[in-house]
Amino acid sequence: MKIRHICSYVIAVAFSLTTVFSQSLPIKNGIWRGVFKVGENEVPFNFEVKNGAGNEPVFIAINGERRDDFQVNRISSDSIKVSLNTFETAWFAKIQQDGSITGVQKSLIPGNAGRSYPFEAQPGKSYRFVESGKEVAPKANISGRWVVKIQSAPNSEKPAPDRVAVFEQKGNKLNGIILSVSGDSRELEGNVQGDEFLLSGFTGSSPAFVRGKINSDQSITGSIGAGAEPIRFEAIKDDNAALPDAYALTFLKPGYDKFDFTFPDVNGKPVSLSDEKYKGKVVIIEIMGTWCPNCIDQVTFLAPWYKENKSKGVEAIGLAFEAKDDLAFAKNTLTKLKNRYDIQYDLLFAGKVGGNVVAEKLPPIDKFLAYPTTIIVGRDGKVKEIHTGFSGKGTGQFYQDYVKKWNKDLANFIAEPLP
Repeated sequence: MKIRHICSYVIAVAFSLTTVFSQSLPIKNGIWRGVFKVGENEVPFNFEVKNGAGNEPVFIAINGERRDDFQVNRISSDSIKVSLNTFETAWFAKIQQDGSITGVQKSLIPGNAGRSYPFEAQPGKSYRFVESGKEVAPKANISGRWVVKIQSAPNSEKPAPDRVAVFEQKGNKLNGIILSVSGDSRELEGNVQGDEFLLSGFTGSSPAFVRGKINSDQSITGSIGAGAEPIRFEAIKDDNAALPDAYALTFLKPGYDKFDFTFPDVNGKPVSLSDEKYKGKVVIIEIMGTWCPNCIDQVTFLAPWYKENKSKGVEAIGLAFEAKDDLAFAKNTLTKLKNRYDIQYDLLFAGKVGGNVVAEKLPPIDKFLAYPTTIIVGRDGKVKEIHTGFSGKGTGQFYQDYVKKWNKDLANFIAEPLP
């Protein structure tokens, strides 16, 4: 009798689940418009819904020419979880009867509540800030490069370094990206209305927001960020606007021309730069983290480059500083990164990000400024160059110049004789 009751219960549960999911509210395919609520600001974003493997929906974020896809898992008949790739955040959302979605973006890091961003999204709407028919004629075209001067905080000891903005405007439509010594904002999209413009972006991490005003002297004033304390800036158009030399920002301390380290891989095995595997090879060392958008963009460049060139006597190592000082946590985040981007080089867990951890774990490095930072070690074991930050494909000429110099430099280092 007991077995019969258990079997009946299992069959009932299975039938119930089948019924629930067969009656699941559908997620409409096509273009959507969502809006994050960040403080007092509404930050819009767009995405497309398509059917993926197993007919499960896939969300594809749209930002200018950039596309980022996110997997959707159904929790119940009217609830979904959208995993935001490697950023250890996710949407938890409910499908409404009218086909819209409401939810919140939350951190998945155990013990870390992080910031939550409520949002709602509606299908069939493709505009960003301004609906068709409600446009106001732009008073200027701001396409081109701009030197962005950051207004430093009152208690700041020294002024913040300048940034560079690159805008492309077609009528009311505006695409843009803002570069700094640490990387870039990723692609932004928005509108120009009269003498004002708005830009936003969402690629899986926190939503981005820029507000600007075009002044009568053709300068721009505005703010970056949607929180309570946005970064204020002034900008002047300059076709020659450029960042400081990324190869001249971080160094080895006097007395050093090489260095070593030992960190565990995802299985806990200690790996050292002095291991036999790396001797006599050009070694690319990437200081990074799975939480870092510019680091992910750098991975999308390095992973395929390494596969094409590893037979030439090149190795690469990712030194990951993660959100928790926990190897099991790091194994999970780094394994997801490795699988998503088919990374064939070693990924090591260097510790928890924050404070002066890089200086503590890698004492020969002086003036560490940004994730990612790339260190090139020659066949003789000496550091050849250190590059701060990374400018992704969306930065156009900046990215192209980086790739050109990278390929030229690496070809020279590979051609050096074995010591």
